Amino acid sequence: MAVQVHEHSMEEIHRCVHCGLCTSACPTFVELRQEADSPRGRIYLMHAILEKQLSIDRKTVQHIELCLDCRACETACPSGVRYSRILEPVRLSLINKRAVSLTWGERFFLFHVFPYSRRVRAALWPVRLLQRLGAYHGLERMGLFRVLPGILGKMASLVNPHVPGQKRLPDFLPGKGRRRARVALFVGCVGDAMFRHIHWATLRVLQENGCDVLVPRGQGCCGAIHYHAGDDRGAKKLAEQNVRSFPVRDLDAVIVNHAGCGAMLKEYPQYWADGDRERYAEFSGKVRDICEFLDDLGIKAPENPLPLRVTYHDACHLAHAQQIRRQPRALLSKIPGLELVPLYESELCCGSAGSYNLLQDAMAMRLVKRKVDRILETGAQGVAAANAGCLLHIGREVRRRRLRLLLAHPVELLDWSYRGVTPPQPGFDVEYRL
Repeated sequence: MAVQVHEHSMEEIHRCVHCGLCTSACPTFVELRQEADSPRGRIYLMHAILEKQLSIDRKTVQHIELCLDCRACETACPSGVRYSRILEPVRLSLINKRAVSLTWGERFFLFHVFPYSRRVRAALWPVRLLQRLGAYHGLERMGLFRVLPGILGKMASLVNPHVPGQKRLPDFLPGKGRRRARVALFVGCVGDAMFRHIHWATLRVLQENGCDVLVPRGQGCCGAIHYHAGDDRGAKKLAEQNVRSFPVRDLDAVIVNHAGCGAMLKEYPQYWADGDRERYAEFSGKVRDICEFLDDLGIKAPENPLPLRVTYHDACHLAHAQQIRRQPRALLSKIPGLELVPLYESELCCGSAGSYNLLQDAMAMRLVKRKVDRILETGAQGVAAANAGCLLHIGREVRRRRLRLLLAHPVELLDWSYRGVTPPQPGFDVEYRL
């Protein structure tokens, strides 16, 4: 069974000098100490597969599947190897040739539920009812969700506390004071279904800083779920939908508030180098993470104190894929009363990695336990993270350990300070956030 791969993937393979500096940055190597579960080891394996020197058996494929695609190795690499450009085409080929397989349930939820916010909300309805009734936390603690078949139990245990009153987003909101920018908000799928309160916080913060904000109808999932699960055609269809929906020539920026979506949107031209590449490039050239955009814009200083001791976790696709590290910390440092404390191993993946925490849950749980241990060492009252998956995955471990720890997006903290709002009470038993 031959595996086909893009020409640029072979160029990246040959750029690797096998120095091993990537190994200490790799979450799976840090946990397992196995060469085959390091970036260098996986490059050896993938190169051998491509050169037909190694047969594609289950053990070999498992080492490749276990990679989180967190791209920390790209940050660490002195040769500038773009590891994801090797991994993603190889993984896509393996999936298409059925060397990697998904169950029927996994395919159904990944391709037909998660990328559609309305379907996610419908799927969440039974869990939201349990939360409203105050029964969810008890059932989760008793481990009853684990008896649900297949992917259902893992999904149920990930659901975050509901924030009520988050009505439909408007088509347009005007900025306050002098107009400084005209932007559009990308709402996504899971981000909109489970974190609409972060979208509202983003809108309010942009308004405070003089930005007119459009929320284009017709946009959808960024396509990352499809692409990383092997459906290149479905991912491109979603990319086309997004490119058509945003009037990029009339915008200063397309704002994204979740790291995984932002990385995917910025890399559309990389994934589909066909006749439409110029349109993809025009769109992707306007995509900005909310923290990146606000830092470049220069924010109006928030005035209301937020007396919290907070640490910041670097979402992989913000820190490594987009190289955005300083900006979120700079924004948080402007909030009066907020103490920002450093987090050891901040750039080591928490184990969420898109659908990884559903498909590779054993390693995902090892990594999130490690992450929460590091968070607790800081003595922080809360942790800020700029990605939906991180917030869900860390939140589940916080509930499992029954910790009093507030989880929030950096833009939420800014919004609370602008409005003078008291942060919600953190707690493992919070089911229905006020």
